[in-house]
Amino acid sequence: MELVVARIGKAHGLRGEVALDVRTDVPEERFTTGAVLATVPPDAGPLTVAATRVHQGRWLVQFAESSDRGSAEALRGVELVVESGESDEEDAWYPHELAGLRAELADGTVVGEVVGLEHLPAHDVLVLRETGGERTLVPFVHAIVPVVDVPGGRVQLTPPGGLLARDAGAVVVDRADDGPEQGSDEHEDEA
Repeated sequence: MELVVARIGKAHGLRGEVALDVRTDVPEERFTTGAVLATVPPDAGPLTVAATRVHQGRWLVQFAESSDRGSAEALRGVELVVESGESDEEDAWYPHELAGLRAELADGTVVGEVVGLEHLPAHDVLVLRETGGERTLVPFVHAIVPVVDVPGGRVQLTPPGGLLARDAGAVVVDRADDGPEQGSDEHEDEA
């Protein structure tokens, strides 16, 4: 199974360096000099790591196949992938392990199916297709997804009110603190 370890971002400088959006916990192992990485799309690679460095908390990589800014810019958006088996870490899952899991509430009510995982700046989110067909992003944090049972084929959700589309009709919006309505004579001029 192919595992995405990074997505190539914008070019950095004039000599072919690119910034990486890292998707691995061990970038120092994945991006060693001489490492050859497969790509998606496949015709963009494979790419050979010629040099790496961390600049302002961001991984910068130069590939042997990219020696100038133009060729680096052409790599933007390409995913770097490696072959990998199942995760053996506790509380660590690959996207392919999560896709297809049944999403249910604590009482067993099925609310949908996990169709993917997206990496957002704040944290990862599960992409959920609810039973009504709606696409919902669920923050992949322990408070909202306390149980991930890959062998059992399910994740348990404890979503706050209004997170799921199925709950949207039950959300009550309190407008009492919005202030006076426009046109109200609450603030009449005193003569």
